[in-house]
Amino acid sequence: MIAGVVLAAGSSSRFGGPKLLAALDGTPVVRWSVESLVEAGVDDVVVVLGRDSAEVRAALAGLRVRFVTNPVYAQGMSTSLRAGAEALGNVVSAAVVALGDQPRVGAAVVRALCEGYRASRKPIVVAVYQGVPGHPVLVDASLFAELIAATGDEGALGVVGRDAARVHGVEFPFAMPADVDTREDLERLRGSGSAARPAP
Repeated sequence: MIAGVVLAAGSSSRFGGPKLLAALDGTPVVRWSVESLVEAGVDDVVVVLGRDSAEVRAALAGLRVRFVTNPVYAQGMSTSLRAGAEALGNVVSAAVVALGDQPRVGAAVVRALCEGYRASRKPIVVAVYQGVPGHPVLVDASLFAELIAATGDEGALGVVGRDAARVHGVEFPFAMPADVDTREDLERLRGSGSAARPAP
């Protein structure tokens, strides 16, 4: 059983407002991000909430997901990673960790990570975009304790960097999908045409 954890609890300080609720082609940024996991067919999707939790829940209405609230989200990404990992059940064999502000990651990327996990038998599978590692990251359940032990703004990529021997990279022939950190980031995405991601 492979689950998904979407980190959607950030403070949006650089954006100057609730960036996850901002519209991209008529759809909230966070919904694009969560739909990638839902469409990929992972068995369980956990969305970690923090700021604007009620509004983010509403933006994801109708999707097959469940929610966990991180009351200390302001202390860094690691706190949301911990909340998400702790919310996974004992039957989960691995989890795909995705970012709520990365709307152009498609279901095809998530599925490729899951296939890479089954084929490689490595405990960490990372998306590599034109040679650059990024999110999503798939982590085997045997390493959930490392996710829970992360501190500050260390995310899943911090766990990835500890031992290259346990990492399998899945290469994609396109640039890393952009994060929405500022209003300028969002405008660039809006100006680049349709928000369509790689085919599902």
